[in-house]
Amino acid sequence: MRCLNCGSTYDPDENIYTCPKCGPRLGTLEIVFEKYPKVDISLEDLRSKGIWAFKELLPLERNDYEVPLFIGNTPIYEKKEMAKKLGLSNLWIKDDGRNPTASYKDRATAMAISKAKALKKEIVYCASTGNAASSLAGLSAASGMKSVIFVPKTAPEAKITQLLVYGSTVMAVDGSYDEAFDLSMEIGEEFGWYTRNSAINPYLLEGKKTGSMEVPIQIGHVPDVAIVSVGDGTVVSSIYKGFKDMKMAGFTDRIPQIIGVQAEGANAVMRTFESGHFDKPVDIDAHSIADSISVGKPRDVLKACKWVKESGGYFVSVTDEEIGHAIIELARESGVFAEPAGSTAYAGLKKIAKDLHGKSVVVFITGNGLKDIRSARNFTGQVNYVKADPSSVKDALRKSGII
Repeated sequence: MRCLNCGSTYDPDENIYTCPKCGPRLGTLEIVFEKYPKVDISLEDLRSKGIWAFKELLPLERNDYEVPLFIGNTPIYEKKEMAKKLGLSNLWIKDDGRNPTASYKDRATAMAISKAKALKKEIVYCASTGNAASSLAGLSAASGMKSVIFVPKTAPEAKITQLLVYGSTVMAVDGSYDEAFDLSMEIGEEFGWYTRNSAINPYLLEGKKTGSMEVPIQIGHVPDVAIVSVGDGTVVSSIYKGFKDMKMAGFTDRIPQIIGVQAEGANAVMRTFESGHFDKPVDIDAHSIADSISVGKPRDVLKACKWVKESGGYFVSVTDEEIGHAIIELARESGVFAEPAGSTAYAGLKKIAKDLHGKSVVVFITGNGLKDIRSARNFTGQVNYVKADPSSVKDALRKSGII
């Protein structure tokens, strides 16, 4: 484990999450392979094993526990007509809403469960605006482990219900995500539980990186640009790390430009990036309909800024209005129903498409729209309420312009 800030290295057996010299915010650790194995992973490997097809490139022992739910190998859809409209050479939509608990976070949770089992921990905890929480709840249940989850009390009802269905102990905090995060770390450390807080625990990014590692296997090459929504900064960092590890392992020959998209009311990572002072994070009071990325005090800001810059990428922000309209357009153009955080990436693509003219692009959709139908409903048409007779139906069809 190597500190991204000061460069200090630590043995993987040391029971630390962040660099003791630099503290929890700047002392973010990255997992470094002393030697990369040469890999040749086939599409069939991916189809049969999911994320475990990449076990040689994960910081796990050969016999470490594997969550007994199928995670990864999520669909990637080629959308040539959408690409043409946007002036791109090609466009792929990678739908991670098809994971077991309907979000990208299952990739990280699988790693957390494996590590917790190896350390003989019985309880795993996290703070979340919803997706990491439901992921931990579901995968813990499948693995026979207990989970304690801290969420802002404003988290969508569908996400909180998921936690209770899976049997988690839920703490709905009267405060922001950032307050829930700090509270979870204090309680979790006091009781010696294992943390699934991905911006603190460096191993979770290793699970998340499998999302981008799948892309060159599924489409046969590396696209020019990869676009993903950004909250804490871990997912966008993992997109870079996945492409980098595949290059270092000799599977590909390049890393795409990484572009992170934030909600305008929660764009702390973008502000830090544009300031040029990555070691001085800009914190804000975050507000957005995209609850999964509504983070004002991002914990993985250093990784996100450094690695996006290394890829030649940048950050862009979009309004809640643009996010909402992107949910509808993405669903109607591609058939993929994204939650607000997922559609944020597509909204970002629409905003900067002219700057990407002629390039091939993959957009990562990180969560399923059924997790937050209330937000989507604000941007849809209305239901036609009719009487139980043909004339009433025909009147409604005429008003709708169908006939």
